[in-house]
Amino acid sequence: MWRYADVIGSFVPTKNRRHKERYMTLIKSISGIRGTIGGAIGDNLTPLDAVKFTASYAKWLTGKNPGRKLTVVLGRDARLSGEMVNDLVEGTLLGCGVNVINVGLCTTPGVEMAVVARKADGGIILTASHNPKQWNALKLLNERGEFLNAAEGAMILEYAINEEFNFVEVDGLGKVLSREPYDVEHIDAVLALPLVDVELVKKQGFKVAVDAVDSVGGVVIPALLERMGVEVVKLYCEPTGNFSHNPEPVPENLTEICKVVKECGADLGVIVDPDVDRLAREVLPEHHEAQHQQSHVDGHHEIRTADHGEI
Repeated sequence: MWRYADVIGSFVPTKNRRHKERYMTLIKSISGIRGTIGGAIGDNLTPLDAVKFTASYAKWLTGKNPGRKLTVVLGRDARLSGEMVNDLVEGTLLGCGVNVINVGLCTTPGVEMAVVARKADGGIILTASHNPKQWNALKLLNERGEFLNAAEGAMILEYAINEEFNFVEVDGLGKVLSREPYDVEHIDAVLALPLVDVELVKKQGFKVAVDAVDSVGGVVIPALLERMGVEVVKLYCEPTGNFSHNPEPVPENLTEICKVVKECGADLGVIVDPDVDRLAREVLPEHHEAQHQQSHVDGHHEIRTADHGEI
């Protein structure tokens, strides 16, 4: 007998508590699963766990859309395990009869937007967000590019726990419909927003320092700023996935960007987490005391906190 535990975001056996600790490293929640790479099945995020939860998601999608050939958008951040997990998830979707639009390296908001733009039936984002490089995760989206609700997530978790999924025969296999990035379309959409005055920004001659912690932000954020005529000073903008510092953009991890902003005379410093759904902005006023503001962003809205507040 299994029960969904809202507080810890994982399944724990209600009749056998001595196994509880085994299920604490692999965190299973309504938005997907996350864990450290390697180790025992069901304990960490292993290849078999990735296959199991992907197949369970495909079963849920199929039940929601009976009789249709389905399409899922797949994208990832640049962490070291990303390519391996991507191949597992893509292959599992194909084996479940689901077509895949693979957008490759892509921000979380970008994947969310791509689901809608490509008229897909769902999406999977491979990212452990602000967690260290040892972690990865599968974040599951509906056809609106939004995370699943509690009932939908619980259903997928039940399928995974009970291994209630099947694979299609050879004539029903899915196909990879495309392997094209979504970054340019995402940037175009941002610049087309009514509140974005590109020409006004170009006239200001801004200089902005960007710390992208060696992930996809290093591709998207400088490109966005340069389209607006901003001079960009890059820090850790190569998407190697080997994070140069703790990737969570909280005050204790902002010392390098503060130093760069001051040394190069930048108007602003921006640091993002590996999937670019969290950022911190560093403004260095005349008295040289950095002011931090953090944001949590997805494809639909932005939540801001200031004065070192938690996101």
